[in-house]
Amino acid sequence: MSTARDLALVVLGRPPGRTVEQGDLSLALAGAEAVDLLESGALTLDGERVVPGGRTATGDPLLDEAAAALVRREPYETVGDWLWRRGAELSAAYAEDLTRTGLLVRSRRLGLSVRGAGTVPADTPQRRQAEHRRAEHRRAEHRLATGEPVLAALTAALDAGDPPATTAELGEAVTTVLAAVGNAVTELEAARLRRDAEHAAFDNIWRA
Repeated sequence: MSTARDLALVVLGRPPGRTVEQGDLSLALAGAEAVDLLESGALTLDGERVVPGGRTATGDPLLDEAAAALVRREPYETVGDWLWRRGAELSAAYAEDLTRTGLLVRSRRLGLSVRGAGTVPADTPQRRQAEHRRAEHRRAEHRLATGEPVLAALTAALDAGDPPATTAELGEAVTTVLAAVGNAVTELEAARLRRDAEHAAFDNIWRA
């Protein structure tokens, strides 16, 4: 399981009241994919520029799709540009894939939501499949609970909207990606606040 899939499992499996906006999760998932591709050697960073490496299959369809989507022409794109481009509706793609593979199921009452409301860890009568699902959820939660730094930083960015805290052992490239995620989430929240203020002002004009 990739960091991106673990992040999707942890966030989409949250109970109502702890949900995350679709756009925020999409940005974080794009960041998680970038970290996974860094670790696999499918990309490197030149400053903030995403430099593609060789084309190698990861065994994860969504991660392979991410690798194939890398810009392979100079001057290449920045990490921030990658987050916004790759992140378009990415949370929905992960929700659909995790549902298809049985790791998330639709809530009978609310239905699947990319914001997390209504998604629950899957459990079926087939013991082997159910145990596999529970094991994957436990493993993802364990990574977060034991302080796996990348996963912890990404969830912190989603919860607080601040640039995630990083540690020196993550390396400069991973730190750059995580900081870009925090900045992008903050930028998206600022855009929401501006939009809400504009809508409120428009409503006030009509009420006047």
